[in-house]
Amino acid sequence: MKSVQTRMVWSYLLLIVLVVSVLGGVFAALMWNYYYGSAQSSVKQRAETALTLHSRSLSSLTVQDQGDYMLQYMVESGTRLQLLDSTGQIRIDSDGFAPDIRYTTSDVKSAIAGATGSWRGVDPYYGERVMSVTIPLWNETRVVSMLRYSASLGQVDAMVSLLIRMAAVVGIGVVLLFLGLSLFLAQRIVKPIRELTRAARYMAEGDWTRRAIHRNDDEIGQLAETFNVMVMELSRREKLKDDFISSISHELRTPLTSIKGWSETLKESEPTEDDEEVKLGLSIISRETERLSGLVEDLLDFSKLSARTMELHSEVLDFNGPVKETVNQLAVREEHTRVRILATYGKSPIVVRGDANRLKQVIINLIDNALKFTPAGGTIRVVTKTEQDVAMLTVSDTGCGIEEEDLPHVTEKFYKASTGQGGSGLGLAICKEIIELHGGQLTIDSERGAGTIVTIRVPLMYEE
Repeated sequence: MKSVQTRMVWSYLLLIVLVVSVLGGVFAALMWNYYYGSAQSSVKQRAETALTLHSRSLSSLTVQDQGDYMLQYMVESGTRLQLLDSTGQIRIDSDGFAPDIRYTTSDVKSAIAGATGSWRGVDPYYGERVMSVTIPLWNETRVVSMLRYSASLGQVDAMVSLLIRMAAVVGIGVVLLFLGLSLFLAQRIVKPIRELTRAARYMAEGDWTRRAIHRNDDEIGQLAETFNVMVMELSRREKLKDDFISSISHELRTPLTSIKGWSETLKESEPTEDDEEVKLGLSIISRETERLSGLVEDLLDFSKLSARTMELHSEVLDFNGPVKETVNQLAVREEHTRVRILATYGKSPIVVRGDANRLKQVIINLIDNALKFTPAGGTIRVVTKTEQDVAMLTVSDTGCGIEEEDLPHVTEKFYKASTGQGGSGLGLAICKEIIELHGGQLTIDSERGAGTIVTIRVPLMYEE
């Protein structure tokens, strides 16, 4: 599989090669047309100038006399001048020779037809590249001879070849330069991605200490920052999970140890022993069994909520109903805890749609937490009322309160504040989920040493 860096470099390279090739082709075409066009124009201008000056004198002479006239008055340095007859046969050239040569090039054919012609190529008899222009000489109505001007293209070819080679070298240099730049840029782009990949691999192997390096404030830098935030959050959740497993193991082991110990004690006790010890043992077994059952229920509810399989058996009910039942159920704990539970109910009925058992579960959890963290002599107030279009339940206590740094996290799964109290760390998280399933909201306000206020809001129902 090709890496991102390789694909980026190839993309940049193909783009630069294409641009350089197009620009190089345009430059070569411009140089080609400029130099060869200039050579053709120069030769043609010389031929037309000579024709203008000497055409009257040449038209009245025979071909032999035209050759003498040409050698005497028309020969110029740097240009080969040839006198051809009407068939293209050389009669004489500027060197004074009359080789047995017949031209059939396109410029000669045009001149035979009566028009000035030009041609560029390798002279078939002298073997050099030339630019030639042939003009016809008329005797009244017919072409009697032709003047062929030709100039060597050796210097022009050398100049054009030099310029094209220079352009090719510059083009290759530009391609190599941009190849280096593309490698550098691709490396700068890919390096943070590789670091992210490496950090993710270490994290997958269980090393949560790795962090991505935040180099720039671009999109990759933002990705690195987001990755680091994700790692910190996952690390925190992993720690919470480990703490939860450790805590829940202890919480499960403690009641099981008590149950096992007292079961063995009762099993080995003599029938004649005091009934008080039996009652104490059975009481502890019952209490620890209830505690163990509550932990298991929390785990089951958490499993259902995580899998989104918890179903509410909703019905239209008076919100005061489950609250009253729960307060009456927990009022028996006032004597043991020496904490007063004061309830104030709003004007009935407060009609809502909900699952009465799940609402009671929430209320029990809230009051139980308040009893757990409120010292003897304290007070718990339970108040129901309506406000605009919601039914409200407020559970406030005069307990120890919640630390400011713990408050935003107490409704998160597995989170346990450093209070020294036992528990699964799932109670408030489950309560929050249940209330949200009812379309409501659970909020917590607390101050260390001043108590805690938990407020539940559930949408009211109105009769048609």
